[in-house]
Amino acid sequence: MSLLHDAATGWLLATASLRARLAATLLTVALLAVGVALIIALLLVSRQLEAKSERDNAGIDLVVGAKGSPLQLILSSVYHVDIPTGNIPQADATRVAALPMVRRAVPLALGDSYRRFRIVGTDTGFDALYGLRVAAGTRAQRPMEAMLGAEVARTTGMAPGARFAGNHGLSDSAAGHTEESFIVTGVFAPTGSVADRLIVTPLDSVWHLHPSKVPPAGREPHAHGDANHDDADQDAAQRKITALLIQYASPLAAARLPREINAGSALQAASPAAEMTRLFGFLGIGIDTLRALAALIVVLASLGVFSALSAAMAERRGDLQLLRVLGAPRGVVCVSVLAQGAVIGLAGVILGLLSGHLAVEALGAGLARPQGIGLGGWTWAADEAWVVLVALAMALGASLMPAWRAYRTNLSAGLAEL
Repeated sequence: MSLLHDAATGWLLATASLRARLAATLLTVALLAVGVALIIALLLVSRQLEAKSERDNAGIDLVVGAKGSPLQLILSSVYHVDIPTGNIPQADATRVAALPMVRRAVPLALGDSYRRFRIVGTDTGFDALYGLRVAAGTRAQRPMEAMLGAEVARTTGMAPGARFAGNHGLSDSAAGHTEESFIVTGVFAPTGSVADRLIVTPLDSVWHLHPSKVPPAGREPHAHGDANHDDADQDAAQRKITALLIQYASPLAAARLPREINAGSALQAASPAAEMTRLFGFLGIGIDTLRALAALIVVLASLGVFSALSAAMAERRGDLQLLRVLGAPRGVVCVSVLAQGAVIGLAGVILGLLSGHLAVEALGAGLARPQGIGLGGWTWAADEAWVVLVALAMALGASLMPAWRAYRTNLSAGLAEL
């Protein structure tokens, strides 16, 4: 009972002291909260981006497209957050797909969008690549038929039977194909991947909207079937796609195929895993710098706890000595100081956790539509537990020295001063 009484008394003294120095207490809590919030936000963003990257490029070993930036090729063709590097002849892509080192090759034809959701011309290999299944309606098979990803259907409210016209590029304000419209035949079940934000249509739809060959002016139309057939073959030979998503047939292909494509053709081959590792390496420098800054803020907050408690002891030294003269045990005085550090630390950590998660949720809401980056603040990263423990430990550690000084308050010296 005595220990409980001492603890209760120490707690009452602590709350009274914190109220007496409310401005300094709130400033210290805010400083600790800023450091914790920044670390939490960086953890959540980096972990979610890494997980999303791995989920979106799962099963894609290589991307083949037009010459240019390899990272741009990956971002546009795998993550659909950038403009393509250009188009490549379908004939060249067909030759690559027929190589024995290739197990699966999925063509992509990009260029249009609807309400900033990208329209992707492809074939049924795309379904197998992302594990897509039809949740409503039927699979699009003919030109100008389209399938909606789960997020597209939820955001636009469209269902099988709806019609829409695409826009050039990724902007809502761009010119559209008002003369032609897609008909929605079905909706894919949610996958948690980038496919949820795509509108999928057969390749013929893209070629229909963007004819790859225009007859020269003044050319007379052919009057017989064979000539028309030759024109059809010529048109088909001049068709273009944007990229080819490849799965290797064997581990050996990873060493040979990219080098052969990059050195022996006008095409470019880029590895999603390699490019994203390089990108996260660049981002990691900035993230590490911000983490170091956040850690410094937490350290400064801990020093603030130490400074605030030391100043409080100096100001209330007479009160503490009076308590000792009136019979208060050393433990009560010591507990009151430790409790102040615990309250400041706990308040700072709770406020920092909440602020960090809210910041990521707001960031995710802001980037969800324009950039297609799905970040959520209401998730928990395992590393957060360490952040909480370290921040609390530092706050409590900062209160140990003032608590020890309070514990060693000399009763006889106090009587002399009083």
